[in-house]
Amino acid sequence: MFAKLLEKHLRHGTLTLVTPDGARQTFGEGEPRITWAIRQRQTMRRILLNPEANLGETYMDGGWDVEDGDLVDLLAILRTNLESAVSGRGMTALTGGVATLFGSWNTVKASLSNVRHHYNLDEALFRAFLDRNMHYSCAYFREPAMTLEAAQAAKSEHIRKKLHLKPGARVLDIGSGWGSLAMHLAEHSDVKVTGLTLSSEQVRVASAEAERRGLSGQVEFILQDYRQHRGQYDGVVSVGMFEHVGRRNFGRFFNGVRTLLAPDGVALLHTIGHTGPPLPTNPWIARHIFPGGYIPAASEVVRAIERSDLVLSDVEVWRRHYASTLREWNRRFQASRETFRNSHGERFCRMWEFYLTVCTTAFEIGRLVVYQLQLAHRNDAVPLTRDYLYNGGIEATGIVADGH
Repeated sequence: MFAKLLEKHLRHGTLTLVTPDGARQTFGEGEPRITWAIRQRQTMRRILLNPEANLGETYMDGGWDVEDGDLVDLLAILRTNLESAVSGRGMTALTGGVATLFGSWNTVKASLSNVRHHYNLDEALFRAFLDRNMHYSCAYFREPAMTLEAAQAAKSEHIRKKLHLKPGARVLDIGSGWGSLAMHLAEHSDVKVTGLTLSSEQVRVASAEAERRGLSGQVEFILQDYRQHRGQYDGVVSVGMFEHVGRRNFGRFFNGVRTLLAPDGVALLHTIGHTGPPLPTNPWIARHIFPGGYIPAASEVVRAIERSDLVLSDVEVWRRHYASTLREWNRRFQASRETFRNSHGERFCRMWEFYLTVCTTAFEIGRLVVYQLQLAHRNDAVPLTRDYLYNGGIEATGIVADGH
């Protein structure tokens, strides 16, 4: 049955399918050219029953491998040729909406548990594939040949300009991660930053790095949910955290930003989003990578902002920047793969590389982008044009590639 599906739909790229008995069939034509070796007899049946969940599951289980090519090219061929033909197969079509509803009911307790699942993994793992400053979010490749370090510094600088910070300002970083953005803002705008995270590992690592840089008097990292925080700030920023808020909490999130933001302040939300209508969370990602996560459509975010009474002063869409980021993360992970196979096992390595590569294709071929939404209480809180963002590049600021 799977061979018939490939014969009918595969038109872009060349895929050679090798079954467990050694038989080979080739479908399609042109580049890329991939050999997909099925190792276990039940693999294809499992994939057809629920492709969105079981393509990753069977890879983790060793049910298939890629020969004469790489994983990202195979996933690109499958997504380009077959995604529309197999979407909605199995229980995902029946339960996707329900799973999204309950999976995004993120109470404070549930959010803490979800964060621990992913972000409290070994520091060594993240250091192996992230840039030197450990930005775990989309980089900004202003030039295609930029290093990951330079692209992450460019992202931080772009956000710094959008926040319109004055020396001595107070900034809240909701979902501060490993502290990279908070420290960039403190160093280059002479501001005080409070970072919120639900990962004790991130608090430990970020606090130690701030002390090493001599920034302990300017940045503070707190283990706290944004819903529990009180105060008022000249700038509020959130990068890569909104995907964990959960759809039912969108209104509460933006109402919180409104309360925390000073009357003349500026906020910046940086989040992954869909370019199309709302979709259920991918079940494999929800199970293994980001439990409780939900990628919003632009319409869902804008509706929540409208209800909060905040002014949406600017929207910017980053296309394919995350694909370039993920490709570099995977390259760096592969360079250390043997180390993590010895410490975490082969199944973990297959999970991690599938995560990085399937997300790469979602940004290259699928409908994922990054939205940057600038918010304020007043519609004159920021300049009327974007010229202030592009007068002088990152080189003119004196910022070097590692963010120091």
